Amino acid sequence: MKIFRLAVTAAALLLSLPATVQAQTTLRIGLAEDPDILDPTMARTYVGRIVFASFCDKLFDIDEKLNIVPQLALSHETSADGKEVTIKLRPGVKFHDGEPLDAEAAKYSIERHLTMQGSFRKPELASVDRVEMVDPLTIKLKLKAPFSPLIAQLTDRAGMMVSPKAAKEAGDKFGLRPVCAGPYKFVERVQQDRMVFEKFADYWNKDNVFIDRIVFLPIVDATVRLANLKSGGLDLIERVLATDIKDVRTDSRLKLSTAIELGYQGITLNIGKDKAKGPLSQSAKVRQALDLSLDREAINQVVFNGEFKPGNQWVNPDHPYYQKAFPLRGRDVAKAKALLKEAGVAPPVSVDLMVPKGAETEAVAQVVQSMAAESGFDMKIRVTEFATSLKQAEAGEYQAFMLAWSGRIDPDGNSYVFQKSDAPQNYSGWSNKEADKALDDGRLATDQAQRKAIYEKLAKIVLEEKPLLYIYHRRILIAHTTKLEGYKQMPDGLVRVVGLKLK
Repeated sequence: MKIFRLAVTAAALLLSLPATVQAQTTLRIGLAEDPDILDPTMARTYVGRIVFASFCDKLFDIDEKLNIVPQLALSHETSADGKEVTIKLRPGVKFHDGEPLDAEAAKYSIERHLTMQGSFRKPELASVDRVEMVDPLTIKLKLKAPFSPLIAQLTDRAGMMVSPKAAKEAGDKFGLRPVCAGPYKFVERVQQDRMVFEKFADYWNKDNVFIDRIVFLPIVDATVRLANLKSGGLDLIERVLATDIKDVRTDSRLKLSTAIELGYQGITLNIGKDKAKGPLSQSAKVRQALDLSLDREAINQVVFNGEFKPGNQWVNPDHPYYQKAFPLRGRDVAKAKALLKEAGVAPPVSVDLMVPKGAETEAVAQVVQSMAAESGFDMKIRVTEFATSLKQAEAGEYQAFMLAWSGRIDPDGNSYVFQKSDAPQNYSGWSNKEADKALDDGRLATDQAQRKAIYEKLAKIVLEEKPLLYIYHRRILIAHTTKLEGYKQMPDGLVRVVGLKLK
């Protein structure tokens, strides 16, 4: 009932707008979750990145082929030793409060990412020693060591620029009224209900912004999201259910945009933070047994009608850094039982499985539960609101956690913050010196063949130790009304609003 109330509230909001506003174009986007904080330094959710794309531009962006392209920056140049990166900024850019985006502001934004208490960008920019201003529109990043993923990191939240004036005044409350340099500026947010943005008149690329307002509406139930799209209450929805693909394609009023995601869907296993000291945290053999209990292709067929891509690594099988030396293995219940016996664990092995609320994640959890039971595991599904699940993961209050990662264009972005000892998103609490070395070496190497060899070493360790079970890679499914023109789906899953027109 609460979900329907959200949709009704959103509709009421739109109907209650003054006549002058009603005449304007409003793009209504249905989200699968309510984002966490709207501060690019502190944020960590995929759905938050979708919202950021409308109001918080980055130094660089990507195109459909994963090429890095200019956004707030015009160009970059790396020194021969790889330890200096010079970035030229786009002239004439303003923040939403009218302040200029210059070298001083860019320096402040990057330093904020690096030094702010609790920053989730700090590990992404860990190689940056200091930021220097070369001239009013040029900054130089001085690195502690060469860092091959740096520019790729700046295509996401680490590259988002915030108004120094607004950030200094707001302090840790900046996320309540964020001020960036994107096409839309923040108007209001009502938690679990709506986020409203309006077109920024002084946007640097304003000639390609054709919609006046954007309203993001978190509606957890995918069926309700689709119903709202069909009825005209929404114009675009993210994370359409794979089982609803046919329904969308046969509706002449709707259009489906898709791409295989850069990220992965998996189960994080609590190794170093498990307060209950359960069998999963005590033995890699128990974790291997759980992994062998799973039939990834069957999960894909049963839950997703075969539309997704089974996987066993942090990049999908089509990615240039996928390690073919470690192909997907089939299910082996007999081997799983034998491993449990070798580990000295008597079934049933009780496991607290924390699952973020959502039709697909809950369906996957039920299939995993059923498959694992045949090997001797008793997976106790605990459905949890998404933001709450992240807090509990940080605190180690779980044993297995069904957690997705939206993905980055560089393999470092899918691995380092989850696998490196003490990294902020290493919810597993796993620590391995050899893996740490491989992760660091992967950042130093610039040659693709050399990097791939390093990641092969890392894959061998991770797939043996299994701090995380990689299960599948989603097909990004975005449905929108045919009245929306110009929409293109990128592999990062974000919704880019520049260039869109609403008839």
